Amino acid sequence: MDNAHPDNAFTLYGYLNRIQYGETPLLSGPYFDAKITDAKEGATLYQRGKDKYDVVGKQQNYVYDHTTLLPRIWTTEGSADFAQDQQFYRQWLQLAPNEAPTFKDNLNWMFSWQMYQMYWRYFMWNFAGRYNADDMEGQTNLHGIGGNWTTGLFDSARHLPKAIVNGTNYTPLYALPLALGLLGMIYHFKRRKRDALVVILLFFFTGLAIVLYVNQTSIQPRERDYSYVGSFYAFAIWIGLGVVALADLLQRKVNARFAALASVAVCLLLAPVLLASKEWKDHDRSTKLTAHDMAYNYLISCPKNAILFDLGDNETYSLWYAQEVENIRPDVRIVNLSLLGADWSIKQMQRKINEADALPITMPFEKYREGTRDVIRFNDAKLPGFTEVKDVFDFITSDDKRAQVEYNDGTFENYLPTKHLKITINPKDVMKNGVIAANQQNRLTDTLKWNYTPAYITKENLAMLDILAHNNWKRPICFTIGTATENMIGLQPYLYKEGAVYHLIPFKPDAATDDDQLSKTNSLVMYNNVVNKFKWGNMKNTKYLDEQSTNITYPMLLATFSDLSLGLIKDGHPDLAHKTLQKCNEVLPDINPNLYAVQNKMTIADTSYKLNELAMGNKLINSMDSYVTDQLDYNYHLLQNSADDVNSRDVKINMSFLNGMANITKAHNQTDLSNKLTAQLNDYESKFRAVLN
Repeated sequence: MDNAHPDNAFTLYGYLNRIQYGETPLLSGPYFDAKITDAKEGATLYQRGKDKYDVVGKQQNYVYDHTTLLPRIWTTEGSADFAQDQQFYRQWLQLAPNEAPTFKDNLNWMFSWQMYQMYWRYFMWNFAGRYNADDMEGQTNLHGIGGNWTTGLFDSARHLPKAIVNGTNYTPLYALPLALGLLGMIYHFKRRKRDALVVILLFFFTGLAIVLYVNQTSIQPRERDYSYVGSFYAFAIWIGLGVVALADLLQRKVNARFAALASVAVCLLLAPVLLASKEWKDHDRSTKLTAHDMAYNYLISCPKNAILFDLGDNETYSLWYAQEVENIRPDVRIVNLSLLGADWSIKQMQRKINEADALPITMPFEKYREGTRDVIRFNDAKLPGFTEVKDVFDFITSDDKRAQVEYNDGTFENYLPTKHLKITINPKDVMKNGVIAANQQNRLTDTLKWNYTPAYITKENLAMLDILAHNNWKRPICFTIGTATENMIGLQPYLYKEGAVYHLIPFKPDAATDDDQLSKTNSLVMYNNVVNKFKWGNMKNTKYLDEQSTNITYPMLLATFSDLSLGLIKDGHPDLAHKTLQKCNEVLPDINPNLYAVQNKMTIADTSYKLNELAMGNKLINSMDSYVTDQLDYNYHLLQNSADDVNSRDVKINMSFLNGMANITKAHNQTDLSNKLTAQLNDYESKFRAVLN
């Protein structure tokens, strides 16, 4: 890996100081609703030239209209998470849409979210116990059932869903490690106060001090408890001293030898034995192969010499491992869109790696350098119809002042004149390069037309347009099915599933799929990949599936089977659709980790009935019914005892699923099952009348 390509003093400085993540205010800074009122020049910015470092500008230090000491509820205008941060701050602090936050709100956030939710809650996970809904870490709510702590002592009275108390992530520790640690801490301070101060300083500076220094903004991308492991180790020292404290207490009642043996025996049961018995099941990764096999599936789904766009670390690192360590499909060029926005990443893409040629990026690297065309804004030139993407690319990368817009300060900047783009299709190029099968030629369109969806062009979008303009169908262009739609720049009408990837194919757009562009399949190619080539991560037999596997990969695979079976039926291959459903039943577990999974299983159940796979359809419906009614029963308990904690959105979605299952089973003459579901639906409609209006 050559992240950031730090090949000179200034790029090394930026890499070590993590400037790509922006600066975090500590003692003074803006509130989240602050507006930029001015910008002052800061430090000089340098870039390595041919024989010296060149000045490329000045750092901009922004002046805000709404600042505070010790800023906690902060964000940066223009950042990718700006809108999300603002929304969550207001939601957490219960601020009205236009209400300005105060210093009291600032401190409220620090104590309730940064300190409690993102530190003490993690602390209690380790020493009191934990329970989860859908294996989610639950940082967005104080009282929800996702990722909260519990001792387990009073859970029977809370009527928690069976999906939680019977799940691998329900790990009550009865607060025994916590009690033992507190006993050790008190004993330590009584006997060796100076030593105890050292431990408590270690506890503070590797825990709450990190909270204060890092100053996290809202909604972190993942659990952050690993950041505070030092403080948990410090508390574990006191658990060890708790053994000594217990022995000391027992010596007052029994002889010293028996006290020592008894305290060690009791503490072994209270800490390591209890922890192992409760927590081993949700830490055992020995049989889990999901990340490995999904990387294999992504690569094996690609046509030869493909360009594969993916997004984020979770996909990319497993893909890199598959290629670099196991030499799986070294002909595929992996392009991480999260990194492609950096000039050093584009430079690496302009050279061959393994058996994959350089990307067809034609513009010289000097024009991609940081500080050059970082953002190309849209300025509608009212061009009629659709414009060739090559012409648009040449225009937005031109150094001719006539192709640029002049600003009030005298600077010139390239701009995007239209969002209506097209690529004229040469059928000979498409057929010669094997983009489609010979019998699909009648489906070819003469022009690929689409609307560029992002608000402006960033570096990664510019590189993508360069590739689209100059590839001429020589190399297949694919996106992983985990890629966000906004990163597809509007190409969805021409993206077809061929397994775990979408393949850009110049078929005539299908009006019937306008509402669900990403469910389209190139069905026979996809069938061969999914049924004959895919690996399944041992998902059906593994001892433990982590949150990524259950909440992301599993629903994704369900959607793959659902789309494939429907695509095969549409293309006149019901026999292959039968085999697809049988494969689904063979390789995937019957679990219900979240509502997205239930939604996909409902479609598969409906397809099963259509193909006369009645046993599979009934099995899926009964499984979903157990999950949905379990969730509704829990929310009904909340409605009776703590109405403010009822998740009205989940109630409405679960009710709609129950209604959908009743309708599906009725339509396919599963009378007994349909009557049961209809009775449940009527019962819950009565119970949740206040929630459902």
